[in-house]
Amino acid sequence: MPTPVTTKTTPKRKIPDYLVYEVMDGKPIYYRGYQSVLNKTKTLEDIMGCSSLQAELVTYLLRIIFRVFDEKQYRVLTNEIGSHIDTGNNLSNDIAIFDKTVLTADKINKKYSSVPPKIAIEIDTEADTSELTGFGYMYKKSKKLLDFGVERIIWIMINTKTVTVIEPNSDWQVREWDTDIELMDGHTFNIARYLDEEGIVVDD
Repeated sequence: MPTPVTTKTTPKRKIPDYLVYEVMDGKPIYYRGYQSVLNKTKTLEDIMGCSSLQAELVTYLLRIIFRVFDEKQYRVLTNEIGSHIDTGNNLSNDIAIFDKTVLTADKINKKYSSVPPKIAIEIDTEADTSELTGFGYMYKKSKKLLDFGVERIIWIMINTKTVTVIEPNSDWQVREWDTDIELMDGHTFNIARYLDEEGIVVDD
């Protein structure tokens, strides 16, 4: 009687929760570069920090927002503000602008926000999108944010030097970042002009 052949299987490595960037449809989306942390070629701090260019663009947009927005009407939150959309969907945004009648004082706590921002702004992404591809991730996340009640989503993509504006029931608007883009209520920003004024050169 032949001896049965057994195959040794290697157990799948458990990925620590601290490497989870977002959760979408119950599945974790990890920080970009998480595999390097698992392989011990990078530290957690190496992959979690944003680039100096990302930080510069966040600061630029925040300056515009705080200059023109009514603080009595809106709350402006940053630092990867999280949104708990529903069970299995926890997403984050670089900048989120909330109407104070929606994000009332009693809803501010130690948990993710359970109400939608009026405007969500993303500058690149810290997510590992290898399983969805970059565009697939953007589409899926944007659809969930719109269904959640977000009225305007702005994606600024550094590699392609484009700005994508997404609103409910409208075609996506993809523009070069050297054009004036409306932030809200007629107030605009222009990434290329700002970088030129600051003497910042972004390589192709």
